[in-house]
Amino acid sequence: MSNGNDENRTRSEADRRSPAVGRRLVVILPALNEEATIQDVVRRIPREMAGIAETHVIVIDDGSMDHTAALAREAGAAVVSHPTNRGVGAAFATGIDAALLAGADVIVNMDSDGQFRPEDIPALVRPIVEQDYGFVTCTRFSDPDYIPEMPWIKKWGNRMMCRLVNWVIWNASFTDVSCGFRAYSRETALRLNLFGDFTYTQETFVDLAAKKIRMTEVPLRVRGVREFGSSRVASNLHKYAMETFPIIVRAMRDTRPLKFFGTLAMVFFVLGTILGGFVSVWWLSTGRTSPWTSLITLGIGFVILGVLIAIMALIADQVGRVKKTQEEMLSRVREQQYGQTLVDGLMEKQHPMLTRYDRQ
Repeated sequence: MSNGNDENRTRSEADRRSPAVGRRLVVILPALNEEATIQDVVRRIPREMAGIAETHVIVIDDGSMDHTAALAREAGAAVVSHPTNRGVGAAFATGIDAALLAGADVIVNMDSDGQFRPEDIPALVRPIVEQDYGFVTCTRFSDPDYIPEMPWIKKWGNRMMCRLVNWVIWNASFTDVSCGFRAYSRETALRLNLFGDFTYTQETFVDLAAKKIRMTEVPLRVRGVREFGSSRVASNLHKYAMETFPIIVRAMRDTRPLKFFGTLAMVFFVLGTILGGFVSVWWLSTGRTSPWTSLITLGIGFVILGVLIAIMALIADQVGRVKKTQEEMLSRVREQQYGQTLVDGLMEKQHPMLTRYDRQ
């Protein structure tokens, strides 16, 4: 039988998490050499907002070579440091882990370069607090008045990426899948499984859509061009596309194997049928197959390959069902793990649960 202190602590924790009292918000800021902006961003984050009882800030220093970490601590943020640069995706994963360890009920991720307005955080978290959405993202393009100034090639790239992701996740109509200003409920963060180190933005949509998480976007005004430095993710559009496309393909393979392999099977089967049909029409009209005889073998090969991939699609879909069960079990293990680490005063000046990450 538990003692009175344990009962009081449990009751107090339940009261703190109730909607009437408010929730704990943790803002995570991945940063690489952002000493010019980090303090301004940290200090401008609102500490009071509707539905939120506590607000805390964690800066993920992704191997900075300047004074980013020291300035972030000076501004009042907890700091999690990677000894070397590991990429935006890895920094985001570390930030989610740290926020869950800190007992976050709502997690906001935003860049630390000053392109996003910290004052917009209340608008971003409102759908989670008031409407029980699991994931909310900022959109820069749904409202014509909010479209930022940026090179046309980046706007075109964002539009193409949206079309690809919307197709992957079925009948979606998101207008911005590359923006890093986002909010997650605790339950969503516990279920999130990402693998890309370069970026996480598009992979998040694919992963959460497969898990049927309620998602929405909020139009907000964003600076289109950095005031200081250059983007480490989108500074080179060709590199960005080459790094991002494989992440989306792998995410689609893992979350929608039937659609992924089924599409490949259909492509090869249709190609084989077209080639076979062309040679058949030629034979009916001329009485011979030359000079297209070789297309018969190629067409048959494509049809056979399509059938084999279709069989693979069915097997992959079966494996995908097992994966869903494993991910559900993993989310429950995480819930128990992070729930056990939650204690009062966790986010005071030196965060005791982050010492295993911190590198002064």
